[in-house]
Amino acid sequence: MDTKKKELIEPYYNKGRRWHPREKPEQVKIHDFIDPEEPKAIPYGIYDVAKNLRWVNVGCDHDTASFAVSSIYRWWDSMGRQDYPQAARMLICADSGGSNGYRIRLWKFELQSFVDETGVWVSVCHLPPDTSKWNKIEHRLFSHISMNWRGRPLVSHEVVVKLIGATMTKTGLKVKARLDKRKYPLKVKVSDEDMQSLNIEPHKFHGEWNYTIRPRNIKKSK
Repeated sequence: MDTKKKELIEPYYNKGRRWHPREKPEQVKIHDFIDPEEPKAIPYGIYDVAKNLRWVNVGCDHDTASFAVSSIYRWWDSMGRQDYPQAARMLICADSGGSNGYRIRLWKFELQSFVDETGVWVSVCHLPPDTSKWNKIEHRLFSHISMNWRGRPLVSHEVVVKLIGATMTKTGLKVKARLDKRKYPLKVKVSDEDMQSLNIEPHKFHGEWNYTIRPRNIKKSK
């Protein structure tokens, strides 16, 4: 799982070429003078390596840890629960930074809520720093999305969702995408007491990057 680059929602120039009626160019803006108040699309992708399935949650607010875990919730309710009805454990591979970074307290706190609600144990393995391009989602999902919408101005969130959902390849790539209009405030604090309440167990190998979260009604292993 990972967040794709944020995209401006306005008729801005988008890299790439596509066929267009001659002498009828599409007027676009350039990126030199961007209004910080202009809306953005935040595509958060989940790639199911076992079944070769992809899910993208397109946010409209902020790329926070709450948004990252909400994307997991939405994938689980829309696809994961149906594809794995007997699932007891889940493995998440993520980058070491960003909204799902290993140092982000809110990421672990929100994941604990997901685990408590679903009863599914979650093991997280973070890629080492500066190795984000090792993440399979970069090459098996995000690159194809970028190729699919090359040369197309992303004029609305609905256009972004439709273009992501229309992404496919000859090898069978299909993507499901949904728009997420919920608000995800910044600077949400997680106290030391909240962290102590987590049922999280570091793994023996680089426990700061690799850990398992169990439901809070299950005792920690010694």
